[in-house]
Amino acid sequence: MKLPKQILPSLALSFAAALLLASANVAAERDPALSKIDPDVDPPLAPLPLPPAPPDNPITQAKADLGMMLFFDPKLTGDASLSCGDCHDPKQGWGFNDPISRGYPGTVHWRNSQTVVNTAYLSKLFWQGNAKSLEAQAPIANKGAVAGNGENDVMEARLRQTPYYIEKFGEIFGTMQPNLGDAWMAIATFERTLSQQDTPLDRYLAGDTEALSAQAVMGKQLFEGKANCIECHNGPALTDEKYYNLGVPRPFEWEEMGLNTVTFRWEAYAKGVHEKYYREWKDDAGLYYSTKRSVDAGKHRTAPLRYLAYTAPYMHAGQFYTLEEVIDFYNEGGGENEFTDGSHGLENKTPILKPLNLTDEEKEALVAFLEEISGEEIRFKLPEVPPYGVAPDVSGLTQAQAKRIGLETYLAAAGQQ
Repeated sequence: MKLPKQILPSLALSFAAALLLASANVAAERDPALSKIDPDVDPPLAPLPLPPAPPDNPITQAKADLGMMLFFDPKLTGDASLSCGDCHDPKQGWGFNDPISRGYPGTVHWRNSQTVVNTAYLSKLFWQGNAKSLEAQAPIANKGAVAGNGENDVMEARLRQTPYYIEKFGEIFGTMQPNLGDAWMAIATFERTLSQQDTPLDRYLAGDTEALSAQAVMGKQLFEGKANCIECHNGPALTDEKYYNLGVPRPFEWEEMGLNTVTFRWEAYAKGVHEKYYREWKDDAGLYYSTKRSVDAGKHRTAPLRYLAYTAPYMHAGQFYTLEEVIDFYNEGGGENEFTDGSHGLENKTPILKPLNLTDEEKEALVAFLEEISGEEIRFKLPEVPPYGVAPDVSGLTQAQAKRIGLETYLAAAGQQ
């Protein structure tokens, strides 16, 4: 995939600089009651800037190409049967269109797989926000027990047995053999190229008054006004990256499908939940798994809304299949779960949510706006992953001799000798 020139490192922006374009503006008038609940000044909607990159991992075409190959290569999982692209499928909005993402063979996942499109602009990854960069996100996913389930030494050994990777890692990172840490950096670089700066919303905000339909413009006005979506979905990426409990209902899979129930219980146990809560709680505790504070139970990071038209179903466990269902949920003032209804002495539902009293016409306008801001679908021909090299005959040799001959063989196959 050829990168636009403006994405390359000479023009790459830092994360802080990227968001500055939005935060420099003054937010629209707010309900005084909301200011007491959330005193922060929320930035207005803004065009998406160029994708930022950290100073130690600048964006280059070669690194993005390598990252794309690694993204679709199953060598970076436990049994080499899955790749990042299996749970973040370009044909499924670069996510996964089932409510619960697919899991490692023999398991199931427990949350919805989010799109990787426009993740370059996020400082908190996963529903729990427990990864603070794309470089940190990749190994968590590839090594997660119900996701990639990979082992560092095994995954790295597979890369070192692939002549293509020996050559490319040497060219890009200057290493004799591929290192797993560099692989995560390459994948993060590729993911940063999956961004859109030319959607109807970006063009409209840049002054093209015809970029959005009349119905979508009405939806935008509702988004920023009566519906108050902008309270949480603001700025260039349409997310404040804060945590809220909306009262989203429990997914039926956790109660009616045995393997899903086992996975949910195991995840709670693995995250150090107290035995009392581990046995009693039946809803996803979200941020609580990181903080262990009861006031955070059931809170999840605000999802960005760009590319929304291609990423159904919605919410942290895919509870809603359509945008219409989502809007109905908010129109009713959200819902209830065991962390909001007092079941465990907790009433963590965000006070921001109130019934909206939207008319059918207004609901349709909101849907039109959310669909039109998504832009064109990002598709391209998937790469053919590189094969392993031919293993040398090392019978009768010492371990040290075999290791040296093996390295020489792979370097020769890669054209480095």
